Amino acid sequence: MKKLAMILVALLMVVALVAGGRKEANTTAAATGEAKGYTYGEGVTFHSDEPVTYTMFFSDASWYPMVDTWKTEGLFKDIEELTNVHLDITSYDSSVYTDKITLAINAGDSAYIIPKVYDESKFVNGGAVVAVSEWTKYMPNFTAFYNKYNMKTDVDTIVKEDGKFYRLPGMHEAAMQDYTILLRKDLFEAAGINLEEREKTWNWDDLYDDLIKVKAYMVKQGLITDKDYVWSDLWCGSESGQGTGGNLLKIIGNSYGINAGWALGNGVQFDHDKNEWYFAAGSENMKKFLALVNKYVKGGILDPETFTQDDQTATGKFYNGKTAIISVNRGQYETFRSGLDAGIGAGNYELYYAMTPVGLYTYTAESSRLENGVMIATRALDELGEAEFIKMLRFVDWFWYSSEAYSLYKWGPEGKTWHWETDAETGVKVKKLLPGFKCGGLGIAGAEDDVDIRLKWGYAGGNFWYAHTLAEVSDNFAPYLQSFYARLSKYRTAKLLSPAVKATEDESEQLNLWGTPLKDNIAAWSLQFITGQRDLNKDWDAYIKSCDTLNSKAIVDLTNEIYKRDN
Repeated sequence: MKKLAMILVALLMVVALVAGGRKEANTTAAATGEAKGYTYGEGVTFHSDEPVTYTMFFSDASWYPMVDTWKTEGLFKDIEELTNVHLDITSYDSSVYTDKITLAINAGDSAYIIPKVYDESKFVNGGAVVAVSEWTKYMPNFTAFYNKYNMKTDVDTIVKEDGKFYRLPGMHEAAMQDYTILLRKDLFEAAGINLEEREKTWNWDDLYDDLIKVKAYMVKQGLITDKDYVWSDLWCGSESGQGTGGNLLKIIGNSYGINAGWALGNGVQFDHDKNEWYFAAGSENMKKFLALVNKYVKGGILDPETFTQDDQTATGKFYNGKTAIISVNRGQYETFRSGLDAGIGAGNYELYYAMTPVGLYTYTAESSRLENGVMIATRALDELGEAEFIKMLRFVDWFWYSSEAYSLYKWGPEGKTWHWETDAETGVKVKKLLPGFKCGGLGIAGAEDDVDIRLKWGYAGGNFWYAHTLAEVSDNFAPYLQSFYARLSKYRTAKLLSPAVKATEDESEQLNLWGTPLKDNIAAWSLQFITGQRDLNKDWDAYIKSCDTLNSKAIVDLTNEIYKRDN
C-alpha cells in the first residue's frame, strides 16, 4: 500500500515547475512525418498543410452545455486555426452518452475519434475499435509520458488477452483524488464541530454523529424541519448515477474495500493477500458498507431521493440552504459557490473542502493513475487508409498528450484568456486569468458579469482536460485545494491496483454475458437495502441467492481460471 506523499511534495513545487518548464518543453526534438503534408513530434504543434476533417463524439454536460461560440470563437476554432484540423462533432448529453455511442458504434456509424470512454470492453470483441497499442509507436507525446512516468503497470490493467489495449487512457503522473465532500463549515462550527481536527481521523459513523448535531442546529434555527434531510446528493440519481448509486456509493464503498456505484463492475474483486478473485459484492464488507449507508437514510440524514433525483434538484437544495453537505470535485467548487451566493447570499456561509471519512480502510477513492480515455474507430482506418490514419493519430497524440494542447483546452490561448503573473509571495510565475474572466471549471471565481471561459468558449471541459503531470493538473489549484491534497497525503492511503484479467474473446463475451445482468442485480438490491425497501438482515440470503442464480460463482471461477493461466 503506497502513501500519497508524492502528491504533497509535488504540490509544493508546482508553480515553479510550470513556470520553468513550459518554454523548454516546446523546443524539444521536432520531427517531420514520414508522409509530406504535416508536422508532428514531441513538443511540436501538429499541423496539416491541407485542411482535414475528423469526426468525433462529444459528451455534452448539462451544467455547461456546448454553445455555438465554442466553435465560432472558442476551443474548436482555436484547434482549427492552430492545426488546420476541423472536428466534425456529434454531441450527446452526458447522461445518455455511453448508450448513444454504443448504438452508433454497433450500427457501424461511429465517429473516428471516441473520447470520454471509461470501459472499452464491450467494443473490443466486435472489432469496431482498433487495438491502439499497435499504433502508439506513431504517438511521440504518449510514448514520452508513458516512459518518463513508468506507466506500464497502470496501463497493463487495461491490456486484453491478446496482449493489446484498445483505449488511449488519460495518464497521471500521480494518482489524484478528485471527488470528495463539501461541507457548510459555518453550520458545522455552529453545531460545535471543529472540522480541521475532526476529519483527521473521522470515520463514517463520526460524520453521521456530526450531521445529527448539524441537523439539530438547523432545525432549532428554523432552517429546516425535523423531517428534512441535511444531505441530498448529486451524481447518484437519474441523470448521472447510471442506476448504480453513482459517485457517493463509489467513494463510501471504496473505504470499505468495495467497488460500488460508478466503480461497481460485476462485483468481483481481487484479494491481494490470497492472490485470487472473489465475489466482493457478497462479502461481509459489502454488508457493512450497505448497513452504513442505510444508517444515514434511516436516521434522517441522507435523502433517499439522492438515488433517483436529477443533479439540478440536488444542487438546488444545497444552494437554498436546506442541506449542509454535498459531493464535489475540483471543477464544480466555484459553481457551487456561485449557487450559494445566489441562493442564500455571499457572506452568509463558509465552505470546507473535506477528506472523505475512513471506513474499514484509510483508502482514497482513487488509486489508479489512469483516467477515462479515447477509442479510435476501425472505421477510421478503413476509410482513411494507413498513411492518413497515422496522420490522424498524430493529431490525437498532440491533442490529448501534449503540454501545449493541454494548456489550450484547459486555460484557453495565452493572451486571450490568461497570462503569466509573478506571485507576490513566492516570486515565481503562475497562470492567472485576465481581468473580466472567471471559470467555474478551474475553480476561479469572478464578478457576476465576468465571462466564464468554460460556458462561453468551452475551455476547462471534461472531454479533454484530464490527466498529465502533477504540475499541469494543479496549475489552477487554489489554496483550499493545495491544503486538501496535503492533508490527503498525510492521512489517507491508496489501494493496491488489481491485476489485469486477460480473457480471450470467447471468455470476455461470456463474462460480459453473465456480468451485465449480475451488475444490474447488485445495483438494484444495493439501493433497496440502502433505502430500506429490503431488510439487510432478513433479505441478505435472498440477495446472495439471486446473485448465485445470475452466475456470480461462475464469474469468480472463470476469472480465477484466466488469471492463474497468465500468472
